[in-house]
Amino acid sequence: MGFYRVVALLIGVLSFCLVPLQLMAKEVEMSFADAWSSVVAGNDTLQAARADMESADHKKDAARGLYLPEITVSASYLYLDDDIELSPLDVLDSMAAGDQLKPLIAGLAASYGMSAAQLESGLTSTIHDREALISSISAKWPLYTGGRISAVQDIAAGKYKEATHKFRLQVLTQFETLSRYYFGAILAKKVFETRKEVEAGLKQHLDHAILLEEQGQIAKVERLQSQASHDKAVVERKKAGRDLDIARLALTRMVKKTETVIPSDALFAQESLPGMKELLDRTLRGYPGLQLLQSKKDQVAGLVAVEKGKYYPTVGLFGTYSLYEEESLATELAPDWILGVGVSIPIIERSGRSGKVKAAQSTIKKIESLKSQVRSDLAVLLEKTYQQAEQALEEYQGLGSSERLAEETVYLRIKAFSQGLSTSLDVVDAELFLAGVKSQRAVALFNHVISLAKLVAMSGDLPSFFQYQVSPLIEVR
Repeated sequence: MGFYRVVALLIGVLSFCLVPLQLMAKEVEMSFADAWSSVVAGNDTLQAARADMESADHKKDAARGLYLPEITVSASYLYLDDDIELSPLDVLDSMAAGDQLKPLIAGLAASYGMSAAQLESGLTSTIHDREALISSISAKWPLYTGGRISAVQDIAAGKYKEATHKFRLQVLTQFETLSRYYFGAILAKKVFETRKEVEAGLKQHLDHAILLEEQGQIAKVERLQSQASHDKAVVERKKAGRDLDIARLALTRMVKKTETVIPSDALFAQESLPGMKELLDRTLRGYPGLQLLQSKKDQVAGLVAVEKGKYYPTVGLFGTYSLYEEESLATELAPDWILGVGVSIPIIERSGRSGKVKAAQSTIKKIESLKSQVRSDLAVLLEKTYQQAEQALEEYQGLGSSERLAEETVYLRIKAFSQGLSTSLDVVDAELFLAGVKSQRAVALFNHVISLAKLVAMSGDLPSFFQYQVSPLIEVR
């Protein structure tokens, strides 16, 4: 029976090995450039900002039609309380000498052998029936509005620019976020590998300590010290492994992949950076946040023009053409079409034109002050980030000698321990010091890369980051 179980197990293992590798793949390697392309194509925040930009563009196109004529076709069904009639007495009543002429009606009726009421009824005319159906086409065409139409169009164009700058600002923000996630996953991997090396080194040291204890060359406390240090290294390695999983999960979610994304690039160092003045000029010239404030200023200027336009007359053409009318005396008397020019001049109105103009002008001053403050803050932040990039690079390079010293110290401590010239604590301290230096160098390199990403994002020159990445001038271990 045991034989058959073994055979069944072998068949199961072979069947598993024959499964296509692509069906087993749960990880995918991705470069930073490919990850950025995925973010640009599918990030929800960027999609929302892009939709706002498209909406503002459509509204800008809609504002172009404000100068076009407005043509309307209408049809109406009318139901009056009674027919509209006009009798001779109604005409006489509307005349100044009507009372003097009324006896003529009675005399005329007598000459025909009729009563005055019969004659009046026979001479009564129906001007308009009680029910009526009419249809017409009308047109209005503004010729002059005091600049209000062009101001509204300028406001719509300003809103589109605002949405565009917001989208660009989101692009730069997402680029910085991706750089932290992507290179953070690389940093987590380096820390995890360092912890594995420490665990492996302390495991080898523990095995050596057990052997020396069995041979009576070291005390039990030395072996216990090795055991405790190794156990702690296992805990730290597991913690680093979980941190690595979390970092990769965050990166995977951001690029919207079903497989776990494994960065294929590495941390890098770049010493050749543009001058501070060049970066500052480029930032102040193209930073979307500044241009966003400028677009808001343009919109407020448009509001000022709209309010000032209310002081000017409005001139426009208008016309109406009757398409269908039921036959009646009223429709016979009314013209079939009307064409005219209208002028409207506001004398007194209650919208508060002057107050709104002053409020808009105050808003313009506020925006100018905000622009000055943002320019100052950008200069400080750019200088700070530039210094951080250089400082992180100096820290990475400066710790190179410390790493070489730590490696040599580990080698000597292990050798001395085997000869009884050093304690287990000395070996552990050397291993931990080496791990600390390696982690510190990795963090410095990470901070250098993140500072570079922030610099290029602030200056709006994202392609330069990829250039730095493919042509680093400093060797990285």
